[in-house]
Amino acid sequence: MQEMKPLSDILKQVKPSASVQLFEKDLKDVKENFEQIIKYLKNSIKTNKCQKTKAAEQIQSMRKSVDEFLNKLEKDIIDDLESKQVKLKSKMNTLLQQLKTQANHISQLQSEFSKMTQYATGLQMYAGLREIEKTTSEAAKYLEDLKSGGRLDEVNLELNISTKLQSILKDVKSFGDINISSHPFTLQLKAGRKDQAQYLVPTLFN
Repeated sequence: MQEMKPLSDILKQVKPSASVQLFEKDLKDVKENFEQIIKYLKNSIKTNKCQKTKAAEQIQSMRKSVDEFLNKLEKDIIDDLESKQVKLKSKMNTLLQQLKTQANHISQLQSEFSKMTQYATGLQMYAGLREIEKTTSEAAKYLEDLKSGGRLDEVNLELNISTKLQSILKDVKSFGDINISSHPFTLQLKAGRKDQAQYLVPTLFN
């Protein structure tokens, strides 16, 4: 069993000046360590806020770039659509005018044929019928050539959306990822004396 020392003996062993100075330094060092860490954490909070702002700006910048890129793609394909429609319209209008001219000529022959059957002489009838035969034959051949040449084929404007563009809606699941990374604490703290401090204050027991 340990024997308790007399308090007077304990007090004699204490070195007032040395112990006070050392403990005062310990308190100061520990406080400075806390202050340093608190300052570090406050700066970390500010840094994280700046990182958030920068990340948000990058997101907005990327969104703007994507929008501008899609706007350009949209303009290009709309321009192409307009150009091809104009070419088709011009081509069909040209054919339409040719057909109208031919149809008007046939209408004129129909009118002349009606008059010819009423008032023409035999010779005039013969000549007129030869002319009509020639004209109708040429007209029939013209129409057949149009058909066989594909000029009467149905022409449609069709849009094929890029599969790569379509895949964005299917494959892209997020704008990106937000990760939290950590790095070792690098600040140098003031080292305390730890257990050595107890030897400055003698124990009450032997």
